[in-house]
Amino acid sequence: MTIGDFILLLPFALLLGAMALAPVFAPAWWLRHYAKVALGLGAVTAGWQVFALHDWHSLGESAHEYFGFIALVGSLFIVAGGIHLEVKGEATPLKNLTFLFLGAVVANVLGTTGAAMLLIRPWIRMNKYRVTAHHVVFFIFIVANVGGCLTPIGDPPLFLGYLQGVPFWWVAHNCWPAWLLANGLLLAIFYALDRKNFLRAPRPVRERETARETWKIAGRPNLFFLAVILGAVFAPSPWREILMLGAAAGSWFTTKKSVHAANDFNFHPIQEVAVLFAGIFATMIPALAWLDHHAGTLLGQNPSPAVFFWGTGTLSSALDNAPTYLGFLSALHGTSGTAEISRLLASHAAHILAISLGAVFFGAATYIGNGPNFMVKAIAEQIGVKMPSFLAFVLKFSLPFLLPVLITVWLLFFRS
Repeated sequence: MTIGDFILLLPFALLLGAMALAPVFAPAWWLRHYAKVALGLGAVTAGWQVFALHDWHSLGESAHEYFGFIALVGSLFIVAGGIHLEVKGEATPLKNLTFLFLGAVVANVLGTTGAAMLLIRPWIRMNKYRVTAHHVVFFIFIVANVGGCLTPIGDPPLFLGYLQGVPFWWVAHNCWPAWLLANGLLLAIFYALDRKNFLRAPRPVRERETARETWKIAGRPNLFFLAVILGAVFAPSPWREILMLGAAAGSWFTTKKSVHAANDFNFHPIQEVAVLFAGIFATMIPALAWLDHHAGTLLGQNPSPAVFFWGTGTLSSALDNAPTYLGFLSALHGTSGTAEISRLLASHAAHILAISLGAVFFGAATYIGNGPNFMVKAIAEQIGVKMPSFLAFVLKFSLPFLLPVLITVWLLFFRS
């Protein structure tokens, strides 16, 4: 890496470092100034791209991807915030396990963002008498990430693959064994942790949580707006974003205030995501360009699927996983000598599977790996759940619990 490369990558590194360390060592300062840091570093990179490199094209592409990203996650956030699921007293370990498994299935229909925004509030209410960080973290692992790898709707990188020519049902046909393994292992780990937490709770809490109570849903008209958003996914841009934002506006103006009040709905979580990811999308332009130019050198001759699994995965935990997916798919084009998806699927199906699973599964490793992660964190903190910092999330949860699952997937599917 040259000095010039280092300087170009510095704003991105500084932003990631600030997001990891500032909430730990200067939380009050970070809360007041995170927007200045993210947008300031983003502006530095954007200014360099335009005035020094005269590269409007890369900046325009990143802005377009950001607009599509924020239209999707923002519209799903607003529409899901207009649906209120009332659940009470059903937080035994087995029922929690069932809820998370169903969330993993729903993520493939509503997308990880839609499923996460719809289910995070009832999930916390279910566990309100004994909720801890592990409840929200494993929700992020399963519902907001790993669960959504069976359809292109499930997670943004897979949808980008669909737009590149990967057949819609290829994902489910090839990903389901790894989906079953990864989710099964995460659910087993969660059950062990949750059972220990449940048995430590006072008897009145355990008895309250085993009481049979009904579930109720309010805001049903928003299911129509949700269907509009899902249908819009298949429309070309800019109609895709127009339909999504239109559905969000329709939901906001037609939802009863009592439903928003029951959900404690406000725009702070999506505002935080919009600001931080604006900085990320801007500062990661040089990082993706560097990856694209040096992929052959980094990956070597005839790289194995394991290289793509760990490479895509590692960067997906630090970059947003959607552009990382495209970066490594582009690298596969270069190393394979063909840009035709049909030929790649015939000769390098295992590599495309590795890129797909790496992007989706490793997106759970940090708060910035996938769009819903930060939103779930912000909603949980708003409700009163004490969430781990960026660094604590990685050290206390991703490394001891998620990493062994990822290693198991590698050993069984990509080691050879």
